[in-house]
Amino acid sequence: MKYAIIIPDGAADEPLKELGGKTPIEAAHTPNMDAIAHEGRQGTARTVPQGFESGSDVATMCLLGYDPAVYHTGRAPLEAAAQKIPLSPTDWVFRCNLVTVVNGIMKDHSAGGISNADARQLIADLAKAMTLPGFEFHPGVSYRNLLVYRGLQNFEVSTKPPHEIPEEPAANWIPKGKGSEILNDIMDRSKEVLANHPINHARKAKGINQATQTWLWGQGHAPAMPTFFERFGVKSGCMITGVDLLRGLAVLLGWDVHEVEGMTSFHDTNYAGQGKDTADMLDKYDLVFSHVESPDEASHQADWKTKVDAIEHIDKHVVGPVLQKLRTYPEWRILVLPDHPTNIATRKHGYAPTLFAMAGTGVKSPKPLPYSERNAAGSGLHLEKGHELMEYFLRR
Repeated sequence: MKYAIIIPDGAADEPLKELGGKTPIEAAHTPNMDAIAHEGRQGTARTVPQGFESGSDVATMCLLGYDPAVYHTGRAPLEAAAQKIPLSPTDWVFRCNLVTVVNGIMKDHSAGGISNADARQLIADLAKAMTLPGFEFHPGVSYRNLLVYRGLQNFEVSTKPPHEIPEEPAANWIPKGKGSEILNDIMDRSKEVLANHPINHARKAKGINQATQTWLWGQGHAPAMPTFFERFGVKSGCMITGVDLLRGLAVLLGWDVHEVEGMTSFHDTNYAGQGKDTADMLDKYDLVFSHVESPDEASHQADWKTKVDAIEHIDKHVVGPVLQKLRTYPEWRILVLPDHPTNIATRKHGYAPTLFAMAGTGVKSPKPLPYSERNAAGSGLHLEKGHELMEYFLRR
């Protein structure tokens, strides 16, 4: 059996007046996703359990078949696994976003979708300018960087993802709790270092958002998880993604990571290359997991036009070629689902169950309908425990 899982990150949404009361998925031209829904099953899965913040760390872990209540220790440690940063059980890892705060208001969680080159230079200069005993800056992808702490300080803090507080006063959401004064001091000192940085001067001259400071969140210790083979018996797996969070999960699951030339986390990504490579990897691996970040980033910018366009590109250039390749195997299954909703109206992650569609060997359609939130909600197939979806997909 060959398995393919395609994740259009954050593609699920609410109906929008700009789209005549349709969701972006309903408004998009998605003949390949519709074919999967017609031939197979649609349904919903709650990938963000009660009590958890809605985010790709929790949601992706859940849809991969791992209960976040058991295995989730924080978002940043998953990204540290991607970078193969060695961690002792007592080390702390924090996500260190480069953000844009203007007049105290969180304007952009991604500092204008800052490039890898600019972000790496800013993180390197922050590390040089700030003497932080026990702390290490690690550059990641674009605005997504890490801060590792190796020492005796315990951090019993509450933090907030910056993408969840757009247009809100940043001061209302700074870290709070034991050790928070250290984190807030780091964030305040980063403002001074970045204020007159040449990269920010250049960004200002171009009219794009500057990286005004760091934002620390998503803290935790290194997680302990059984491999995917130990959990489900699938021998080989491959992850294709443009973000470290998913790469980290792949490392912990015992999967290989395949890099696609020109793949990014935004709409400028190489959709066609990702589709081709995903299809090609099926010859080598039993399961290929292909994640596309662009719909989520468009949602955070309240850009419904780009979101619809991104969904159409994923359908044409990723889902289409993968579905075509799967049909050449005697036994196969495909699963398409956003990890969680990301709502244009709020620019935030949603908590509603996400829609899924699966098709292939042994999967029969009780009611052929196009792929959409409404049709999935009316399907009668609902998994309240989202971590049970993987077993359903692989076995039933």
